[in-house]
Amino acid sequence: MEHIVFLTGHLAEASLQRVLQSLDSTAGEQPFTWQTHDVGVQVAALMTADMIRRRVPAPLPGADRILVPGRCRGDVEGLSAHFGVPVQRGPDELKDLPQHFRRAAQAVDLSQHRTRIFAEITDAPRLSVAEIVERARALVADGADVIDLGGLPATPFGHLAESVQALKAEGWQVSVDSQDTNELLTGGRAGADYLLSLRADTLWVADEVASTPILIPREPADVASLDAAIAGMRARGRPFLADPILDPIPYGFTSSIVRYHALRQRHPDVAIMMGTGNLSELTEADTSGLHALLLGICAELDVAAVLTTQVSLHARRAVREVDAARRIMHAAATLPALPKGLSPLLATVHERHPWPDTPEEIAATAAQVRDPNFRIQVSQRGLHVYNRDGLRESTEAFALWPQLGLQGDGGHAFYMGVELARAEIAFQLGKRYVQDRPLDWGVAWQPTVDNEQCAPGPTRVKRDTDV
Repeated sequence: MEHIVFLTGHLAEASLQRVLQSLDSTAGEQPFTWQTHDVGVQVAALMTADMIRRRVPAPLPGADRILVPGRCRGDVEGLSAHFGVPVQRGPDELKDLPQHFRRAAQAVDLSQHRTRIFAEITDAPRLSVAEIVERARALVADGADVIDLGGLPATPFGHLAESVQALKAEGWQVSVDSQDTNELLTGGRAGADYLLSLRADTLWVADEVASTPILIPREPADVASLDAAIAGMRARGRPFLADPILDPIPYGFTSSIVRYHALRQRHPDVAIMMGTGNLSELTEADTSGLHALLLGICAELDVAAVLTTQVSLHARRAVREVDAARRIMHAAATLPALPKGLSPLLATVHERHPWPDTPEEIAATAAQVRDPNFRIQVSQRGLHVYNRDGLRESTEAFALWPQLGLQGDGGHAFYMGVELARAEIAFQLGKRYVQDRPLDWGVAWQPTVDNEQCAPGPTRVKRDTDV
């Protein structure tokens, strides 16, 4: 049986041992024996690879593997060579250890998917070729597989062919989306891979170009006309995708979902496209949840592609969200398993386990602190700030300010203001708060600033519930 040594600090060791003891008594967990090793630092998260190298004997007797705190800085891989056994980072919070080992045992692969993303540039006629390429580069970076050039009614697109060729020169696949058959022909002749969209009475366009058409009904409810278009393309022996059209709420959304299901029942082998914009753009709600639902339907119906837009500001992360959702839902369908516990990327506003510590546990930790540095934690009861001078608690950051005694220390006052504001937001929304780190918004935001470089030294104390 594998023996794992968990490196920790003074204040976290007792809590770590309780969590590991609970693992011992939980059926189905990864079988291993364990021990904890105090590295000689008060706060486990302040541990570094260099500190471990200096303070922990090598080889470490009995160790088959060594786990260090998730926020341990430095070359952890180099420690493996130093100790002669694998050295790995654990989760940021010690109470996440059960989930950490479950995920390691499941080994869920989120690199796979079966649904391609068509990302539409809706105002392409109004952009220059250079601006179209720049916009496309950002969409591809977010996960787009095909760049869709959207035409606008009564708006000339004189540089359509040049735009298609510029995108193809970058190595990207391109679709042209227009109600004007002349624009579809121009795009197809310029090398577009796909054309959106053809109906039963415009299939002649497909005879003129090599592009793969996306087929739609004459009207969303006209199922017979979509079947006629499908039959026409089958007769031609050409590839195509079929889109029965997703309608917005409350203008037939439920009926349109039924149409997608019925299309799959009638044509088990047809490649289906779903346009998600009518839901994400026209529903004032957080789009990560909407995309999770739609891509779950896509996974069940084996939808080959989705067409998405990022026009409304509240939907500006659509491509990134769809990319995460298609991978999570594909993994769920493949395992099979519920899409729960596979990835937190789509939980942008709330979290499953926002508060790892109870108020009583925080109070017990606070009672051990003997230095002036402020620690901040959040529980279901509110914000907790403590140092050697005691524990303060409130649901509002402003209520804590008079109790900190920082009126004469501008740097620390600014730092604590920032951290307490984050902690208050985390408490209000039900998010995980970790001192000295930005809140985790999943796919909704990618932080570009390392907060640890911005925090003043004397108050930069990490949370003390790490491994």
